[in-house]
Amino acid sequence: MAVRRINGIDLNTAEYGTGEPVVLIPGTGARGSIFRAHQVPALVAAGFRAVTVDNRGVPPTDRCEEGFALGDMVGDVAALIEDLGAGPCRVVGFSMGAIVVQELLVARPGLVSQAVLMATRGRTDALSAAHTEGELAMLDRGVKLPPRFEAAMRVYTGFSRRTQRDEQGVRNWLDLFEMSVESSEPSRSQLELERIPDRREDYRRITTPTLVLAFGEDMLTPPHLCREVADAIPGAKFREIAECGHFGHIEDPHTVNAAIIGFFRGGGR
Repeated sequence: MAVRRINGIDLNTAEYGTGEPVVLIPGTGARGSIFRAHQVPALVAAGFRAVTVDNRGVPPTDRCEEGFALGDMVGDVAALIEDLGAGPCRVVGFSMGAIVVQELLVARPGLVSQAVLMATRGRTDALSAAHTEGELAMLDRGVKLPPRFEAAMRVYTGFSRRTQRDEQGVRNWLDLFEMSVESSEPSRSQLELERIPDRREDYRRITTPTLVLAFGEDMLTPPHLCREVADAIPGAKFREIAECGHFGHIEDPHTVNAAIIGFFRGGGR
């Protein structure tokens, strides 16, 4: 791991392998290590250099307690690509990380050669707005759910019915999420960024070859919201992966990795 002084903050990154770089951007509250067990080994085996990042608001990257906007996170990724001397390069984003990538494609298109957007959306629908408001209200009132209960909610909302039927697998995920809940504290600024305006018209200006991956049983970002993004980006490819929840990239990494690497090797659209 390396902490780089990027865009005026300390940004924690990690690099694996050699070859052409692929920058991976995690979702709200997550660290870049969420890609380490599955996407990183597959990319390295395919001859790429995988670069993960902890977004601002997630230690050891600066928490930026004074607050920040989506544009700041976009600026972080742009500055990282420039610092790596890697532009234009391939970029993969998951959930909020995918929204950051979309905005990067609008603001700095010359920095990205190919983009993969997983579990993304181009607007805030009524249900996700209510979910975010609830999370912000609990944070502001100092309400902390018991770690085991919060872990259970992540398994409920993050995985497919197929995974939830695996009793031992569920126990393993509960243990893992419980540990991560106990060692982390949500960033209010990141939570606030979950409320995005309708950006689909702006995405019609994107010219970067793009793949949008949706997960069939995603309760947090339903496939129709991902499809809207793909429909807005000219020439974008869309694929829905069945029997996966929001964390589809760790629930079915073989299918997800094959889709990503196949897209990269296919040369674009």
